[in-house]
Amino acid sequence: MAPCAGTVRDLSDVPDLVFSDRMLGPGLALDPPLRPQVDVLAPVDGRLASLHPHAFVIEADGGRGVLVHLGLDTVELAGEGFTTHRSAGETVRAGDLLLRWDPVAVAAGGHSLLCPVVTLQGADADVRPLVAPGGDVVAGQPLLRWA
Repeated sequence: MAPCAGTVRDLSDVPDLVFSDRMLGPGLALDPPLRPQVDVLAPVDGRLASLHPHAFVIEADGGRGVLVHLGLDTVELAGEGFTTHRSAGETVRAGDLLLRWDPVAVAAGGHSLLCPVVTLQGADADVRPLVAPGGDVVAGQPLLRWA
C-alpha cells in the first residue's frame, strides 16, 4: 500500500544513486503533498524491524522487507519535523499509523521530499507496480504487488 499520499515517480527519478540504481531493490517513489502534516501508514503487515523519524523497514511474511524513506538526506534533520507513533520491534498491520511528518518544514530546509518505497533485496521481476509514474495515490491505496 502507499504509505502516504502523493504523486508516483519512478525510482530512477530519485536524485540519490542508492535508490535510483535500485541498489536496495525495486520499488517506486512518492512525491507527497506540500502541507504541514502528512500521515505515514504501514504499507504491509509485519514487524517494524527499524524505525527512525525519517525512515523505517517492515519485515513482512516470507522474509520480504519494505523500506520507506521520507525525503532525501532527512537524517540530517535529527528528527525535526517528524513524529513517530510506533516503536521498532512492534507488529503492525497495513494501514496502521506509523508516523507523521511536515513536508513544508523539510522542504524549507532544502531537502527533497521524494519518498522511496523499496522492496528490499528483490529484483524488478519480483515486483509489479499497480500505479504508473505520474499517477496520484492516497495513503493506503494499493501501490505495488509482489509476484
